[in-house]
Amino acid sequence: MQNDKQEYKRILSAVDGSESAEYALMKAIEIALRNHSELIITHAIDTHVYTMGEPALYFDDIDFDTSEIEKKLAEYKHRAASAGVEKVTIDLTKGNPKTVLSKELPRKYHADLIVVGQTGLNAIERWMVGSVSEQIIRAAPCDVLIVRNEEENEE
Repeated sequence: MQNDKQEYKRILSAVDGSESAEYALMKAIEIALRNHSELIITHAIDTHVYTMGEPALYFDDIDFDTSEIEKKLAEYKHRAASAGVEKVTIDLTKGNPKTVLSKELPRKYHADLIVVGQTGLNAIERWMVGSVSEQIIRAAPCDVLIVRNEEENEE
């Protein structure tokens, strides 16, 4: 009899600093441990938010945010490694999160699973044009796991 057990070798976990994304990261770590997978923890900096103000401020703001995000990604990497995930990669990419997370990074890393939280930090954009999670479901070239935290389960 053939073994039909699904195994994920490269798991992409998209984080944005939200509680939902942190909860999803914990699920991604659990799955990576069970499958002995590589875990790629990523954040996409949405550069269009910076283009609405003064051009001179753009570079200061994005440099500050990049530095803060890099620190957070390093913390996440340490958390995953401490839990026992053997291969952890972090990736900070600038661009439209919907495109970066649904197409560019899954192809770059040959991901076979993307794990994201159901809701992120940008409620206005989600209301206007749909969430990043929805775009990932529609466009990703691999399996997608949308993780709900306890508060979202109660809604």
